[in-house]
Amino acid sequence: MTDRAEMEAALEAILFVAGEPVSRERLLGLFAEEDAPARQEAAAALDAVLARYSEPGRGIMADEVGGGVRLVTRPELNDWLRRFFDSGGSSKLSMAALETLAIVAYRQPVTAPEIQELRGVNPSGVLKTLLERHLIRISGRKDVVGKPFLYTTTREFLVHFGLKNLKDLPPLEEFEEIFGDGAAGGDGVGGLPDRDEQFYREAAAIEEQEDEAVDARQAELAGTGEDAR
Repeated sequence: MTDRAEMEAALEAILFVAGEPVSRERLLGLFAEEDAPARQEAAAALDAVLARYSEPGRGIMADEVGGGVRLVTRPELNDWLRRFFDSGGSSKLSMAALETLAIVAYRQPVTAPEIQELRGVNPSGVLKTLLERHLIRISGRKDVVGKPFLYTTTREFLVHFGLKNLKDLPPLEEFEEIFGDGAAGGDGVGGLPDRDEQFYREAAAIEEQEDEAVDARQAELAGTGEDAR
């Protein structure tokens, strides 16, 4: 049986290298799935690790989010971290991306035309950026004319904003105030140059038009019994 000190060290190492929150079940299952005493010892070791990272004065803390446990930096150190990443030229979400993400988060599932109706501008380029960052995903098509894609948020969205689930979303009017610190100025999306943003906008628009054309053709052929291929 693995001793307690080794369990704690292993759990700490796993949480350190994990790229996303790890469920308690998975962590405890690494030591003993059937052996109840060993499992209890592993649970006590995990509690000890979490307690260690809840002590004041540390730069790292344990956080339970998205159905799992992860090690994260303390919120009060955000200014120092922002200064560090700003010096490295890291990309950020633009206000346009944040606004679109908020619409998806609070109205999901939602389509691009519905987002455009709310924002007054074509969201194709911003949606592509959010898809590339895995903050949203395509969850299906809406059963209306053209069958546009339906967009919803992802688990990465919960992790990115430190939410356990969608019920933890703040009131809509507070979203921009709370998360707006990550927004970058200017018209670029996610730090991309304007010409790249325009390219993605045009490419997304072409893809959307092609999808609509294929759907219309399939619907037409379905009525005649022909094969769309």
